[in-house]
Amino acid sequence: MATFELGQSVANFSASSTGGKTLELADYQGCYVILYFYPKDNTPGCTQEAQAFRDAYAELTALNAVVLGVSRDSVRVHEGFKCKQDLPFELLADEDESVCQLFDVIKLKSMYGREVRGIERSTFLIDPQQVLVGVWRKVKVKNHLQEVLSALVAAQA
Repeated sequence: MATFELGQSVANFSASSTGGKTLELADYQGCYVILYFYPKDNTPGCTQEAQAFRDAYAELTALNAVVLGVSRDSVRVHEGFKCKQDLPFELLADEDESVCQLFDVIKLKSMYGREVRGIERSTFLIDPQQVLVGVWRKVKVKNHLQEVLSALVAAQA
């Protein structure tokens, strides 16, 4: 399990994604990558978060950024969610939790009085040289997109 710190290079990783592809971080050298981890497709908070990134997608791409969503859901479930929400970006299926563990987002959480392992909603901003320039953990969906957008603009200044 790795923990990245600001200014640190991010190791390459690969995962199956929507569109029948296997994506690697290295595929996006030269672009900013907004890598956001979320617990589960088709749940209220995760849907709101995906919609926020969707609605700002043109603005984000104009700033040379790509968005990648990551959860433990299967590619099949991701395809349905992506279609239903009209998401213009890819979703990565991390069923073996390898990417989640790389970014240390699997945590013990309390759900209905029981402890369960799950993804802690987190976002990472990676610059074109694959250096970590922004980290948000325990994300609250409201206003999160604006925080990421502000950090993206600041990183380019």
